[in-house]
Amino acid sequence: MPKKLSLDELNRLSVDAYKEADKFAYCLILDDIRSLNNVGSVFRTADAFRAERLYLCGITGTPPHRDITKTALGATESVDWEHAPDIVALTGRLRQEGWVICAVEQAEGSTFLSDFRPERNKKYAFVFGNEVDGVCEEIVEAADIVLEIPQFGTKHSLNIAVTAGVVCWDFISKNITKA
Repeated sequence: MPKKLSLDELNRLSVDAYKEADKFAYCLILDDIRSLNNVGSVFRTADAFRAERLYLCGITGTPPHRDITKTALGATESVDWEHAPDIVALTGRLRQEGWVICAVEQAEGSTFLSDFRPERNKKYAFVFGNEVDGVCEEIVEAADIVLEIPQFGTKHSLNIAVTAGVVCWDFISKNITKA
């Protein structure tokens, strides 16, 4: 019969060991996220799935802030992050560095996440937009790929933190043997 693991049995990395550990070839970009709790949750997700970096753009709150800290549970110390005031400039810079820009949005011509096949030796930047307005149109139009999570209910809307978790797990599950 399975038993729940204790905290000691989880073999968690220290912050220093985490910072030295290999990361998966992706980063997360949060643009104009209003909820600081969402930002903190995405920090935890970025830590759990070893994102290379988290970018906080526009009005997205930055650490230190008690609401981010409360939900991040220390991930603001382990995850490399940067504030970038202008998402267009950031995605342009990342593209020049060889990153594939992926807007996560419901859009005409989008690719369902289930059909997305990340290529070996490429780095992916996943852009998540504002809780109400989503990813800005300029980024959607400029993205290399627009990814959509298929939804089957009445809302066709997921919380940004949930969306980030789904995208990260999908990417990792398709790359786990490549790590």
